[in-house]
Amino acid sequence: MVLIAGSANLDFVVRAQHIPTPGETVLGRDLHIFPGGKGANQAVACARAGGAPTAMALALGRDAYAQVLIASLQSAGVVLHTQAFDDVASGTAFICVSDDAENAITVAPGANALLLAAHLPALNAYHFLLMQLEIPLRTVIDSARMARAAGLQVALNAAPAQALPPDLLELVDVLIVNEGELHAISQSQASIVDAMATLPCQSVVVTLGARGAVARQGQRLHYQGGFAVQAVDTTGAGDTFCGVLIAQLAAGQGMAEALQLACAAAALSCTKAGAQSSVPDNSEVHAFLAEHSATEVSALRSYCEARG
Repeated sequence: MVLIAGSANLDFVVRAQHIPTPGETVLGRDLHIFPGGKGANQAVACARAGGAPTAMALALGRDAYAQVLIASLQSAGVVLHTQAFDDVASGTAFICVSDDAENAITVAPGANALLLAAHLPALNAYHFLLMQLEIPLRTVIDSARMARAAGLQVALNAAPAQALPPDLLELVDVLIVNEGELHAISQSQASIVDAMATLPCQSVVVTLGARGAVARQGQRLHYQGGFAVQAVDTTGAGDTFCGVLIAQLAAGQGMAEALQLACAAAALSCTKAGAQSSVPDNSEVHAFLAEHSATEVSALRSYCEARG
C-alpha cells in the first residue's frame, strides 16, 4: 500500500496561443477548473492508473474548493487522512496552457503550507511513502525520517525544484526529477548520467518528456523510450508518471517494468485536459501498451550521456 503526503490544489486553467513572457499580457480563451496539486494528482494516478491501494495525508481549508478536491480523490479510491483548517484557503494553482500543450504554473499553497509530519496516519500498513515539495521542506524531512524508522521506502518527487539538504537525500530511496530539477539538486552541469551518479539515493529517476525516462538503480542504468501521442495538455503528466511508477514498485515490479508503465500512463494523460481528469485507468494503460511501442532508446541514451 502507498501513502502520499502532499498538496491538493484547485487548478484554474486558461488556454492561450502561447505562454506569456515577463511583462506580456496574453488574451486567453475559456477558463476551466480542475482538481490538482502534485500530491493529489500522484495519489489519483497511483490508485487509478497504477492500480495500487493508496492513501493520502493532506491539508485543506474549510471551503468549497476542499469539497471538489475531496470528491475527486475519493472517486479514484484514495483513502483520505485530511486536516481541515479554519481561516485559510485550500491550495490553488493558476495555469496557462499553450496551443502546443506546454504550460506555466503559479501555485498559492494555502492550507498545504500547514501540513506536518504529525498529521501522517500510523505507518505500519504501508510499503512506500511518496512526497513532493509543495508542502513545507521541514515536513518532508520529518516524514521521511519517520517512514524510514517504520521500515517504509521513501520516494520523493523533488518538484518544484530547490536545493535539498544532504540529510534528506540520504533518507530517499527513490528520487524522481526532471532534467532541470536534477541539475538544480545535484548542482552539476555534467551529463544526465553523471549528475545522477552524484546523488546518494539508491534509485534516481529522471523524466525527459517525450524522450522518455532514465533510471539509475545502484550501478545499473535503465532507459525507457517515450510513446508518441497527439498531446492536448501536458499538465499532470509528470505526476501521473510518479504515481504509476511508485504503484508498480510497491507491487514488486522491477524498475524496467515500472518505467514502461509509467511512461505509457504519462503519455496517455497528455491526450486529455486537466491533471486528475486526464489520468487513465489501469486497463487503459495496459491496452495502450498492447498496441503501441516506445521510441528507440539509442537517441535517449546519447542524450543522457551528452555533456551539459
